[in-house]
Amino acid sequence: MKRTDSIDRLRNATELFDILVVGGGATGLGAAVDAASRGHSVALIEQDDFAKGTSSRSTKLVHGGVRYLKQGNISLVLEALRERGRLAKNAPHLVHDQAFVIPSYKWWEGPFYGIGMKVYDQLAGKLGLNPSRMLSRKETIATIPTVETKHLTGGVIYHDGQFDDARLALNLAQTAAELGGVMANYCRCVGLIKEDNVVCGALVKDVESGDEFEVRARAVINATGVFVDALRKFEDPEAKSLVAVSQGIHFVLPKEFLPGKAAIMVPKTADGRVLFAVPWRDVVVVGTTDTPLPGASLEPRALQAERDFVMEHARLYLAKDPGDEDILSVFAGLRPLVKSGDAANTAALSRDHTIIVSETGLITITGGKWTTYRKMAEDVVDHAETVAGVDPKRCHTEGLQIHGWTQKSIEQSNLRPYGADAPKVESVLREDPAYADKLHPALPYQAGEVVWHAREEMARTVEDVLSRRTRALLLNAKAAIEAAPKAAALLAKELGHDDAWAAEQVETFTTLAKGYVYTDPASVAADGQNPKRLK
Repeated sequence: MKRTDSIDRLRNATELFDILVVGGGATGLGAAVDAASRGHSVALIEQDDFAKGTSSRSTKLVHGGVRYLKQGNISLVLEALRERGRLAKNAPHLVHDQAFVIPSYKWWEGPFYGIGMKVYDQLAGKLGLNPSRMLSRKETIATIPTVETKHLTGGVIYHDGQFDDARLALNLAQTAAELGGVMANYCRCVGLIKEDNVVCGALVKDVESGDEFEVRARAVINATGVFVDALRKFEDPEAKSLVAVSQGIHFVLPKEFLPGKAAIMVPKTADGRVLFAVPWRDVVVVGTTDTPLPGASLEPRALQAERDFVMEHARLYLAKDPGDEDILSVFAGLRPLVKSGDAANTAALSRDHTIIVSETGLITITGGKWTTYRKMAEDVVDHAETVAGVDPKRCHTEGLQIHGWTQKSIEQSNLRPYGADAPKVESVLREDPAYADKLHPALPYQAGEVVWHAREEMARTVEDVLSRRTRALLLNAKAAIEAAPKAAALLAKELGHDDAWAAEQVETFTTLAKGYVYTDPASVAADGQNPKRLK
C-alpha cells in the first residue's frame, strides 16, 4: 500500500465511489474488504492510523465469549464461535488455538464450569477447536504451574483463539487495497456532504498536508467506533447519543508469571467481567476491566481504581504476586456499547452490533467485537447496497483468504506475523547489514522491519511502527522509548524526512509512551478524566 497513491486516487476521482467508509478500525476495514470483494468501488478514510483506537487494544482473543453464555445470549455466542472458526481458516498466520484453564477453588465449580464449556464446544460445531475436559488438581498445576494452589480443587481446560489485533487490521487494509479499494490513513472526516438532503460524501482533511478535499460516494458508512456519535452530529447536531463508552485495561507481565502455554480464565470478578491472564508474544497479558467513561479519547489511560482491580485479581490467582516494578506495559482500550437505559453498568450492555440508517442516508454501525467483525461487515454492506442503489451482490468473505495467508511454518518469531510476506521482509533485511540488527536488546524486532513498514505498510510515524506494525509499546514500554531514536532515523530516511522531523517524532512518541509505563504518573488518568474528543 502506498499512501501517496491513495491520496491521489481520492482527490482525483472522476466518478462516485459506491461506498465511502469512515473509520479504519476492525469494523470499517472489514466493511471495506467486504464491499471491495463484491466488486463495488470503495474508499476508506481513517483520521489517525489503522487500528489506532480500540482495535489495537484488545485482549488478543478471538472467542465466543464465555460470559455471554452465562448471560444467556446464545445467539451472540453462536455467531462469535462460528466467526472464530472462519477467521482461523482465513488468517492462519495470525490466529491460533489457545488453551485456557478455569481453576476451581470450590467443590462445585469444576462440574459447573465443565458442563458450561461442553455447551460452548457444542455451539461451535464443525468450526470448533479442541474439546474441553475436566482437570484434577495435579493436572491443573501441571498445566498452569504458577497458579495459586491454596484451596485449589482442580480445573477445566477449554480452547479459544488468539491473534494479533493490529496486524490483522493492517492485513485487512492490504486485502481491501488488493481488491481495488482506496485505503488512506491520516485522513480525517471534517464534514459530510449533502445534496437534496441526502448524504453523498465527506469533506476530508489530509492530516499530513493540511489540505481539504471532497470524496463523494453513493453511500457513506460511519464505522468510527467510540466516535460514531461525533460523526452523526455532523449530519444532525441534535442526534441523540447512541454509544456508551466502556474502558478495559490490561497489564503486561514477564513470561515468568505464566511460563506454560495455557492461559488462566477467571469466569467472574467483582465487576461481573471475565478476567484473563494470557501468554502472548513471550509476555503475559492480564485484564480486563469494564469501567463506564463520560466520553471517548484516542489515548485513554487506566484509572487508579482499574489498576488496583487488575493487580488485586492477578495476585489472587498467581502464586507469585506481581509488583509495580514487574509490569512491562499498561494499556487501555474503549468499547463502543449501544446504550440501554442509563448505561450505569456497561458490563451488562449488549455486545451485539447495531446498524442505523438516518433519514439522510448516513449508515452507522457500532457495537460488536473483533471476533464478529466479518459478519458485521456483511450486514452493513448489505444495507449500503440498498442506500447506494447498486445491484446487490453475494458476500464472499466467509472463505476469503486475508493478506498474509499461509500455513507454512515461519522459524523466526518476529517474522511470523507477516505470514506470506515474511520472505519479502527477509529480503529487505538483507539489503544492509545494519538492517539485521535488533531495534532494542529487549525487543524481538529487527531494524529492517521499519523499512518494510514504511515501504509496504503505510507506516507514517514512529508510533505506527512501535505500537501497531510491531507491538513493542505493548510488550515493553520502556524498551520502546529507548528504541524510538533508531526507529525514527530509519523511518526518516525511508520517507525522505530530515533530522528535525526524526527528533520531533522521538519527542512525540516518548510523551505518548510514558503513558504505558506503569510506574510513570502519566499512565494514570484521574477519575472524571476530560477525554479528547474527535475534532
